[in-house]
Amino acid sequence: MTAESNPAARHAQLVREIHAHDYRYYVLDDPAVTDRQYDALLAELKALEEREPSLRTKDSPTNRVSGALRSDLRSVKHVERMMSLDNTYSESELSEFLRRVKDGLRAGTEVSFCVEPKLDGASIEVLYRDGRLTEGSTRGDGEYGEDITENLRTIRSLPLTIAYDGPLTLRGEVVIYRRDLAKINLARVAAGDPPFANPRNAAAGSLRMIDPRVVAERPLRALMYGVVEGKKFAPRHSATLERLAELGLPTHRRQVVCRTAEEIFAAIGDVERHRAEYPYEIDGVVVKVDSFDDQDVLGSTAKFPRWAIAFKYGAEQANTRLLDIVVQVGRTGALTPVAILSPVPLAGTTVSRASLHNSDIIEGLDVRIGDIVTVQKAGEIIPQVVSVDKEARTGAERAFVMPVNCPVCGTPVERRQDEVARRCPNRRCPAIVTGAVLHYSRRFAMDIDQLGESLVDQLVERGLVRDVADLYDLTAEKLAELERMGKKSAENVVAGILASKERTLGRLLTGVGIEHVGQVAAVQLAQTAGSLDGLLAWEPDKVHEIVDGIAGFGPKMADSVALFLTDPEQRNLLEKLRDRGVSRPEPVHSSAESGPLSGMSFCVTGVLSQKREDVHAAIRAAGGSVHDAVKKGTTYLVAGEKVGKSKLDLAKKHGTKVIDEEALKRLLAGEVLEG
Repeated sequence: MTAESNPAARHAQLVREIHAHDYRYYVLDDPAVTDRQYDALLAELKALEEREPSLRTKDSPTNRVSGALRSDLRSVKHVERMMSLDNTYSESELSEFLRRVKDGLRAGTEVSFCVEPKLDGASIEVLYRDGRLTEGSTRGDGEYGEDITENLRTIRSLPLTIAYDGPLTLRGEVVIYRRDLAKINLARVAAGDPPFANPRNAAAGSLRMIDPRVVAERPLRALMYGVVEGKKFAPRHSATLERLAELGLPTHRRQVVCRTAEEIFAAIGDVERHRAEYPYEIDGVVVKVDSFDDQDVLGSTAKFPRWAIAFKYGAEQANTRLLDIVVQVGRTGALTPVAILSPVPLAGTTVSRASLHNSDIIEGLDVRIGDIVTVQKAGEIIPQVVSVDKEARTGAERAFVMPVNCPVCGTPVERRQDEVARRCPNRRCPAIVTGAVLHYSRRFAMDIDQLGESLVDQLVERGLVRDVADLYDLTAEKLAELERMGKKSAENVVAGILASKERTLGRLLTGVGIEHVGQVAAVQLAQTAGSLDGLLAWEPDKVHEIVDGIAGFGPKMADSVALFLTDPEQRNLLEKLRDRGVSRPEPVHSSAESGPLSGMSFCVTGVLSQKREDVHAAIRAAGGSVHDAVKKGTTYLVAGEKVGKSKLDLAKKHGTKVIDEEALKRLLAGEVLEG
């Protein structure tokens, strides 16, 4: 059959073939044709549609990528609230969950459980209406997500049409295979871009991009793990997953039905043993009551379903050889030893460097150059050395000694009495200047997105920038002389720097980095001072008196501000910034006199679904107060993802209740939290 003799029939045949090949490649991971053969089919289909435009439909394989850029991400309400899962690392807590399930069901009920991998990607909701993909969204805050329909259409593992009548709403995860992430990162490094830290970050960041054409270039895959609307086509969760696979929808296909605790623990152990063989990242398993009727009987708490729990594995570890230890110097002058490792795959990336934190950690581990060491990723992101195999030593290993002089500028290092870290005291040290400029340019500070690390290194090395104020003296002509910097790029950098003059004083103070003064305190300081001139007019010995009325401003923070203002170099920096017209007055964001959060104080930490400053504003508008650190009297610690252990420890110490964004939203709505 040729396209010339029967274009419509050839078009239908090509569409069927391409859909079948997409399914084999992206879902089954078992391609039946070469990339070249697949591309030839797609090219033929595209040419046919160009000759016969009426044949092209919205569901055509050539129509996965929209050419339109979005100006923003529209908020959409989920069909049903996307709840979080309770989780545990403890077998005893899992056993307690199983007991609660049986106690919550009618006596004599034979309950079964579905055990499946806990996918480590970006959660999505996907809507099919009469067999057509009509809408997709991110998890968001659980009740509302961001519309990413056009981006999801670019994912070839996700069919645009299925043989199903009526509404079908699915929950799933978008992932990137480990092997695909390695290819992406090689290309990014070659282009001068930073590599993605892990597949989860790459997937989540890709889904929220405004240009679907760029998203289409990312090897994203979708895996469906549940049905919200339309689940009655199967009485059990495990059968539902089988039915989804029959419809050609991508699933993990690794669910196991268990009836006893012994079977559940065996299944968990089996997944962990084969975890490294999975093409995508997982961080545990999910144990769900299999029967939908039983799920309905058990119901949910305000936060979690009572019929499911995530059993999470400890951080993935790997053994490798420590080849060397180098010392990095940060923006505060702190010297940090870094282990140079023989490259080893770990949690989705190849690790060749790991933090050793400080000399006390090195001494405690007794780690030596040449040792076989165990590394893991703290929070699945930052590699760190956790132990040493001393039995594997040959005698050729060498002890490491922290330098007495800065490895960058040669200045003798110092160590404060109350600190473990050694510091370079030379503020003109190129490493300190580079770190200070990069911190100053970050999104939460002055938001100068054109300043990459390689460019800042050149600016400091050539003496064009000795402090952050020098950024405002740069010209496009000076920048165009640098490596890999054309005229247009130079103009963009200068425009980005000049635009930062419009940032508020609070962001400026965040950017210059006053010790112990975080984002919230910097804004409070800016509101109290009124302007940069107002701050410079403060008498250092009056600082404690001035800031005494600022909520959450302790003596240590006041000491830091006073010290900053008495330091000639720091005052000179602020004066240079003022003379260059940098910063605008900070709007006063005082808390409402009354509201549902009246009398409550909050600290917000971790990665959130929205900008932190927007969360702060919502809390203040509802009568609550916000500060940087967890202190005695802090009512709630609002914890997003990737929360540091130190703040959780402080919350426990001060009796501060830890809540998530969903709980905060309920507080803002006037609800009273249980417990």
